[in-house]
Amino acid sequence: MARSRVQFVCQNCGTVHARWAGKCDGCGAWNTLVEEGTVGGIGSGPQSARKARPGRAVALTTLAGDIEDAPRIASGIGELDRATGGGFVRGSALLIGGDPGIGKSTLLTQAAAALAAQGHRIVYVSGEEAVAQIRLRAQRLGVADTTVELAAETNVEDILATIGDGRRPDLVILDSIQTLWTDLAESAPGTVTQVRAAAQAMIRYAKSTGAAVVLVGHVTKEGQIAGPRVVEHMVDGVLYFEGEGGHHYRILRTVKNRFGPTDEIGVFEMGDKGLREVPNPSELFLGERSAKAPGAAVFAGMEGTRPVLVEIQALVAPSPLGTPRRAVVGWDSARLSMVLAVLEAHCGVRLSTHDVYLNVAGGYRISEPAADLAVAAALVSSLTGLALPADCVYFGEISLSGAIRPVAHAASRLKEAEKLGFSRAVMPPGNEELTGTAAAQTWRPEGLADLVARIAGSRGMET
Repeated sequence: MARSRVQFVCQNCGTVHARWAGKCDGCGAWNTLVEEGTVGGIGSGPQSARKARPGRAVALTTLAGDIEDAPRIASGIGELDRATGGGFVRGSALLIGGDPGIGKSTLLTQAAAALAAQGHRIVYVSGEEAVAQIRLRAQRLGVADTTVELAAETNVEDILATIGDGRRPDLVILDSIQTLWTDLAESAPGTVTQVRAAAQAMIRYAKSTGAAVVLVGHVTKEGQIAGPRVVEHMVDGVLYFEGEGGHHYRILRTVKNRFGPTDEIGVFEMGDKGLREVPNPSELFLGERSAKAPGAAVFAGMEGTRPVLVEIQALVAPSPLGTPRRAVVGWDSARLSMVLAVLEAHCGVRLSTHDVYLNVAGGYRISEPAADLAVAAALVSSLTGLALPADCVYFGEISLSGAIRPVAHAASRLKEAEKLGFSRAVMPPGNEELTGTAAAQTWRPEGLADLVARIAGSRGMET
């Protein structure tokens, strides 16, 4: 039998230590190490102290065979179903994270009401709010007359006993995982041990019964879901609910999905009646655009299978400081530094004595490198004071040599641009053959220097 020993786990970040220390080596927090028992170094918690049973042989199969689509429960909220890949999968566990007050509970209340209206049994368990608070939110959203079953409970064993009575629920919502605690762990609720044990219990229930389980997770000040990262590995899908405090829209972004794509987004607008779907987010991000202002370029981006047009704003001004400022909102600051270096080295654009401010309009966040060309165009436009054409979109990746590299889904980007009234495009050479009005008036520069020369020398590409 394996020899029992102990280990010390940080309750802030989950780092395992062989011996106790006052400070965690992983996150630097003080007095957060808690002793956990292990057997032979495998497993943790009280369960590991039990004697291991003999193993049993399992049947092996091949990769070939019949494939059945995962049974889904469509909520009827189009943007939510898009982000989840078509709806909630039966027997799956989904983790939703987001900043406090961003609208996680509002979205799940609306989804629960929509599913209950279809005849599904929905159980909403809250560990942070009383039943009266949830009812007040339901009245504000206009869904108080639905048959959603509510409970305010934090003990996992009590929750499992409650939802085990009667007909199996189709969807169980737990808000939030940090408030749950189980008798199997002795630490306080919200610690790494409790979060891991509670998540294991609820995921085991989902897999064994076929009910879909949605876990709501808190986020840290860095924007990551709080608790051990092992929870994100255990669940079948992870969604982040994003948004800026000064904007009404919210983005539900998929970062993990075992049953669908991992790069889809759903766009919502927050109002006094809850969250409203935004089927065409490009119109939202371009709604307050000034066509004659220098330093603004429209980027044709992709989020999964959805093309999104967004305005990139740049401001270049002489710096009174010895070290010029570089401020970025909605884009990667390291990527901006690379574009600035390419402009200096290969295009003769001197920005080393200028402050550079870059903003993605509407608080939208861009992650793909195809925005390089639009950022460079906006920077040159602001430096020269020449406005870019109002009917032109930009997309393309810039290499360190100054060349412009092709990007995927050029046809989808141009189709979305044409639908919104854009008739011209600046894009990389070498993309597939394209059709349409915008495709007929595309310009494909070989290098970034060609684009800079055309903006600075021909009054914003108007000639």
